[in-house]
Amino acid sequence: MKAKPDLSFWKLWNLSFGFFGVQIAYALQSANISRIFSTLGADPHDLSYFWILPPLMGIIVQPIVGIASDKTWCRFGRRIPYLFIGALVAILVMCLLPNAGSFGMSIGAAMIFGLIALMFLDTSINMAMQPFKMLVGDMVNEKQKGLAYSIQSFLCNAGSLVGYVFPFVLAWIGIRNTAPEGVIPDSVIFSFYIGAAILILCAIYTTAKVKEWPPKEYAEYHGITIEENKEKTNVFKLLVKAPSAFWTVGLVQFFCWSAFMFMWTYTNGSIALNVFDTPVIENMGKVVLDTKSTQYQEAANWVGVVFAVQAIGSVLWAMAIPFFKNRKLAYIVSLVLGGIGFISIYFVHDPYTLFASFLLIGCAWAAMLALPFTILTNALSGGHMGTYLGLFNGTICVPQIVAAALGGTILSLFTPHGSVAPEVDMLVLAGILLLAGAVSVLIIKEKK
Repeated sequence: MKAKPDLSFWKLWNLSFGFFGVQIAYALQSANISRIFSTLGADPHDLSYFWILPPLMGIIVQPIVGIASDKTWCRFGRRIPYLFIGALVAILVMCLLPNAGSFGMSIGAAMIFGLIALMFLDTSINMAMQPFKMLVGDMVNEKQKGLAYSIQSFLCNAGSLVGYVFPFVLAWIGIRNTAPEGVIPDSVIFSFYIGAAILILCAIYTTAKVKEWPPKEYAEYHGITIEENKEKTNVFKLLVKAPSAFWTVGLVQFFCWSAFMFMWTYTNGSIALNVFDTPVIENMGKVVLDTKSTQYQEAANWVGVVFAVQAIGSVLWAMAIPFFKNRKLAYIVSLVLGGIGFISIYFVHDPYTLFASFLLIGCAWAAMLALPFTILTNALSGGHMGTYLGLFNGTICVPQIVAAALGGTILSLFTPHGSVAPEVDMLVLAGILLLAGAVSVLIIKEKK
């Protein structure tokens, strides 16, 4: 097998730069979906069900992209065509989703429109996101893979930072942050427009700068014989042959991604009630937060700010992770710090003190972005890199689907009769899940 060459820093940078734009889109979705559907009239106990769609589309789309791109070759490459198509669809949907309440539809129709738009948005984001993970696996040698995924983690968090703060910054410069009942504020709508523009520019940059290896050269670098190239297999056979790291890292992923699904779903309500003292109203016999109040919309903008702080914490911690000589120890410490961060939110009632909690959560996020893929791709070889990475995405999507399906039921157990839902309890549960993930790291056996 021909050894993969060392790549310059800027070639490694270019492999992942488009992730910056994709992550802006993902951050806008993550920080604003609960806000959008709550504004449209969704009950807090039903919010988690709206979050089933994103991971459900991911578990369908990413393996398909992986399998298809393994067998694709054209003048633009193997992975990049899927990035470009995904980005084009994403920018269209990003212009439609935040306008779900602006077309004069009934509440039910607006929610259905929003769900369909969300489905297409996450499908396209997943299609655009997966090629970047594959490009590193395809073109980077084992010696540089840690650096490559660290660069990807940095760009991912930088994109998150930008996407999270857009509504806050736009409101600060005077864009309207409140709107009539059932209508999304302009600060959110224009944030999606700007994010869409940045995404397409990043996709164009990657397409112009990254030149993938043609099939013959790719086969030489990956030790693929003519027979293996012609081999016909299916995902079930590949799963049977998957290295043990695929499954053990997958268990850790289950706890981690369940925790972050609860964060994305319930941070809005937690901060609105516990920190911004949002007033409550009775709606159809239930006590809920007043989503058209100034306090709620200010809290929703602050969620973007604390998520941005989380991204900053992730960037800083990502620079510290390489100093750990033991990768598993770095993984454990990161998840423990994140667990402490989640649990501490229960005791915080000041908006600025939340920064400490979310800096700690950023430590877990940094580890989740880099370490699982480093461990897995080091255990993989041959011509099915894209397929395995697509299948591995199931360890990200399945826990989110489970958490979204059970979230409303669990929250109901925590909610006293006649009281507003204590969404912050779900963040405490998220912290416990991260601690369980830290314990699970101990069973991972890395390839030497």
